[in-house]
Amino acid sequence: MKISYNWLKWYIPEIPDAKKLQEVLTYHLTEVESVPPLQYSGEGAGGEVDYIFDINILPNRAHDLLSHQGIARELAGQLGIKFNDPTPMYKVPKSEPTKLEIKIDTEGCRRFSARIIRNIKVGPSPEWVVKHLESIGERSINNIVDATNLVMYNCGQPTHAFDLKNFAPPLTPPHSNGEGKNPTIIICNTQNDQELKLVGRDGIVAKLKDTDVIIANGNGETLSLAGIKGGVNSGINNDTIDIIIEVANFDPTTIRKTARRIGILSDAAKRFENNLHPELCDFAMLELSALIAESGNPEHSEGLVFEEVIDNYPDKEKWQKDYKIIFTTEQINKKLGSSIKDEEIKKILINYGFIYEFKDNIFEIIVPKLRLDLENVEDIAEEIGRIYGYDKIVPSISKIKFVPKNNETYEKIKTVRNDLISKGYREVMTYSFTNKGEIEVLASASDKNFLRTNLTDGLKKSYELNKLNVSFLGLNEIKIFEIGNVFIKNSEEICVAFADKKEMKEMSLDEYIKNNSLDFNEVKPITYNLEPRTFTPWSAFPFISRDIAIWVPKNIDVNEILDIIKVNSGALLVREPQLFDKFEKDGKVSYAWHLVFQSFERNLTDKEVAKIMKNITKKIEEQGFILR
Repeated sequence: MKISYNWLKWYIPEIPDAKKLQEVLTYHLTEVESVPPLQYSGEGAGGEVDYIFDINILPNRAHDLLSHQGIARELAGQLGIKFNDPTPMYKVPKSEPTKLEIKIDTEGCRRFSARIIRNIKVGPSPEWVVKHLESIGERSINNIVDATNLVMYNCGQPTHAFDLKNFAPPLTPPHSNGEGKNPTIIICNTQNDQELKLVGRDGIVAKLKDTDVIIANGNGETLSLAGIKGGVNSGINNDTIDIIIEVANFDPTTIRKTARRIGILSDAAKRFENNLHPELCDFAMLELSALIAESGNPEHSEGLVFEEVIDNYPDKEKWQKDYKIIFTTEQINKKLGSSIKDEEIKKILINYGFIYEFKDNIFEIIVPKLRLDLENVEDIAEEIGRIYGYDKIVPSISKIKFVPKNNETYEKIKTVRNDLISKGYREVMTYSFTNKGEIEVLASASDKNFLRTNLTDGLKKSYELNKLNVSFLGLNEIKIFEIGNVFIKNSEEICVAFADKKEMKEMSLDEYIKNNSLDFNEVKPITYNLEPRTFTPWSAFPFISRDIAIWVPKNIDVNEILDIIKVNSGALLVREPQLFDKFEKDGKVSYAWHLVFQSFERNLTDKEVAKIMKNITKKIEEQGFILR
């Protein structure tokens, strides 16, 4: 949001220079997106050079800081300087009786205030109003529209002005005895597929849904999309004489959904979607009324007639109820890691205008109505830390006396896992989802719409798959296990399943511990009996395996034969030949090896491997050895 330095000076005359102010905002509130030298608008609202701050207001403070008054209050509290409350300066003529009626028929409206003002004269705004708006990049339209915009940018509350003749004609002025309908404002949800052409240069036609909130007259004619944009037939024109001014509060979620769907993020919608407090309406009505009293009829201001304000406030008691937060200095320091004193916290609360009590080392504060972001002790700690200055807090490591408590289930799993790994098993993890079971799951693949009732089915598939690749993996045999949950009816249980060439078994975790006499309270380090291996990348192409068996004299070293095989296999031999058979007969020894060939560049063919095997055979026979 763009904030005028001179505009802020109306509220806090003791404001520091623009450069210092930028530092205060950046380090204690939020980021100032414009960087030195600060932008300025020339002759500004105060008749002098005006610096313009482009401030990035974050969502947690948008409800009170998307306004000059909100920023001024924040700075006054931050700097400990006086804030000038403008309320006593606003003068509104004595109110006359009214026949205006307001009907709220939707949960999307939390408060709706309105008043009729008669005998206005639409024309240019006073020079000071024009300068205020132009200083932040807004153009002046006319004295009535400018007044509504000025109020929004000043205090953060969107307002609107309607031409009175649009509300339930024929209208009966309260000062006559004529017949006709009383002017009536109806706030309700619209009907699906209704359309409303919105005011603006783009002339957008909004297609409404029944969740959208509208403002209609007594005849049921839709005049405005509540909290977002007025309709083309609802606004002020040069012929307007009598107006209705509106100050309302709408449900933030409703406004956001409607604005985003239609694609209009107006200044009003931006503020409403960040949850304004309904109590802000009182000040906005006073300020808007005073501005129109001053500029609503430049030619004959004394002829303006102000009717009394009609205020429909359904949950008034709820919103006016004081909200309190109780905390201690010790709590604040514990959360911040600071050493802030009681007196420093008192000073912060006083500077920000918080009403509080301090008794028996306990603070009890009444949260200002507009500070919707303060809900608990953590929020207060963050607020105090921000104002006090995080740069003043000396960082230190917390002293925590923490004795970890062992998780019994985890210790059991770890004990069983260590036991199986020490026996040469390798852990696998299979799918918990299967195509059959006792517990069905929603929105899953057609062949995976049940939870498994055992580990064995999945482990069996894993064993068979790995068994096919035992040579490629460089293993003599496959030994695998899984520890996981199985789901039976309305319960689940942790089980253990393990498989090798001898057997495949499954049992509960406790049963395994009992059968193997394990003590899960004394978990021993894992003892690996696996030889260390150097990792090599996997090839994306399939492998081909071959076996070779050779008769050699008993006095021949087996490594001599192995060297012949390796040398003549070439680079396509990707695994160390595995000796899988050996026996003696008639003074000779038979050795049988398993060979694995694979390429990293292409699919091998049987012809290529056959050529390699033929070469190996030739070299072996040249040494006088016999192939079996």
